Amino acid sequence: MVERVKVDETTVRALIGAQFPGWAHLPVTRVMPGGWDNRTFRLGDDLLVRMPAAAAYIAQVKKEQTWLPRLAPALPLPIPSPVAVGAPGPGYPFPWSVCAWIEGGTVAEGLDHRTLAEDLADFLLALHAIDAADGPAAGPHNFHRGGDPAVYDRETRAAVQTLGDQIDGAAALALWDAALATRWTAPPVWIHGDVAPGNLLVRDGRLSAVIDFGTCGVGDPACDLAFAWTFLDEAARETFRQRLGLDDATWLRGQAWALWKALIVVAGAPGVHTRERDLHLRVLRQLGVM
Repeated sequence: MVERVKVDETTVRALIGAQFPGWAHLPVTRVMPGGWDNRTFRLGDDLLVRMPAAAAYIAQVKKEQTWLPRLAPALPLPIPSPVAVGAPGPGYPFPWSVCAWIEGGTVAEGLDHRTLAEDLADFLLALHAIDAADGPAAGPHNFHRGGDPAVYDRETRAAVQTLGDQIDGAAALALWDAALATRWTAPPVWIHGDVAPGNLLVRDGRLSAVIDFGTCGVGDPACDLAFAWTFLDEAARETFRQRLGLDDATWLRGQAWALWKALIVVAGAPGVHTRERDLHLRVLRQLGVM
């Protein structure tokens, strides 16, 4: 199980005061709901402090500092803009980031799903079009997003066994095995790696920004399709699919990524939000394995 650090406003104020005294007068407010990979705090009106919650997420700091400024000009919506990098200090053992604050609320039920599907597909298509030649390939830094979902084969099969007759295990494994028999054979493309409601900002009913690129990288875009089953309704899912124009095999691997995550959450794997259980039960039903 990943050991997560506890960070509070007092610690953040002390770090800011010691390392960025020009910002020491600004108020620090915890952002709620909190993130999983990072603890986030608003700094004044215009800045965000982003602090890895565990050692497993440290590599994300340098990656975001390096790549986000290069990706931003080619994207149709705002993404985080790094402003500074903080160093470990009293009460906090890891490097951390300061980024520009982006206004907007996170995606919630009640939003028009078809409009969201169109906006998100257009953003991902623009992301895929960016030159990926020197981008970071899938690996531990992004928990293998953009790579072959087979890296989670053992976890998936163990979760199916754990859940027993709570799910249709035969159907789950049939979907999983069919997906693992396919491969992304085109050149690698940029992926976000964690397309989820909490990482999509909305204003006036439209997608307005995409945040948290900690698991970004280059490779197979299938992992970014899981959102089709974790949030979108059936009609919007089809809109999303048609607008992206990816082949059936990639769509199938997208289902596999959604299946893996849902199975390990519902089976109670350590290191995941237990409050997500109901959401992922719905995903298993959407995928026809429950």
